[in-house]
Amino acid sequence: MKYRDYIDQCNRHELADFIPLTFGQHKLGYLRKPFARTIAAWDDLFRVTATKVELIARGDAIDERSRPWNQMLQELVTQGVLEYLTGEPYPVTPAGRDQTLFVIDRAAAPLFGVRAFGQHINGFVRAADGLQLWVGKRSADRRNFPGKLDHLVAGGLPYAVSLEANLVKECWEEAGIPADLARRAVPTGVVTYVAESSRGLKPDTLFCYDLELPAGFKPHCTDGEVEAFELWPLEQVMKVLQIGPSFKLNCNLVIIDFLIRHGYISPDHEDYLYLVNGLHPPLP
Repeated sequence: MKYRDYIDQCNRHELADFIPLTFGQHKLGYLRKPFARTIAAWDDLFRVTATKVELIARGDAIDERSRPWNQMLQELVTQGVLEYLTGEPYPVTPAGRDQTLFVIDRAAAPLFGVRAFGQHINGFVRAADGLQLWVGKRSADRRNFPGKLDHLVAGGLPYAVSLEANLVKECWEEAGIPADLARRAVPTGVVTYVAESSRGLKPDTLFCYDLELPAGFKPHCTDGEVEAFELWPLEQVMKVLQIGPSFKLNCNLVIIDFLIRHGYISPDHEDYLYLVNGLHPPLP
């Protein structure tokens, strides 16, 4: 595979199959047309037309406005339309997290095509012959991407949790990284993508970090999400990317970004501009 193939995979969607979700003047997401017909039964919550789904909500507080929506999600689970809920609230926003208008369970976010946010940490070590990257292997019992390769630390960004607090929590849970070491992570920008999945649309924003780790540090998972870690030379990471899709899908983008920033993909690469631009597509 070529690096550009991973960008194409993560941005494969057909927006014509979706209709927008709106609240007042705000566009919040996109729903598949059959799902829009399903939720039309909740006519106290949604006004469904051929061109859009308008969310009807009352109340000044985010929790108050969100409560009926999340009660409906429980009914969807009971009906078998939605497989499960996580209990983890995600912000629903027309732009950034600071403009949150509602909260929704993480599992339902793709159904409504709302923006989601995450954090990915490149845990690396400087060796005499170049950089090495810690690679995790996801546990076989994971609901999503079981057995796939993953970053040292990567996780979703829930509502009302700061970037720093979530980073510290995820670092400890996923790799046993103590808080003082986790706080050394350097923010390096964001990667965006718009992927169509079996559940709906995923317009995602990943906050990316580099965390240089001491040579003697050995990560260990504390929450069962990762079954093993290995420290790979970046040349080995690049070789695996070129062989085929072994990593969790969005991890490929964050790794490509890391390779560009550290000079392993240089400006004379045939797809350099395609890669740089492809890591930051505009979100619908």
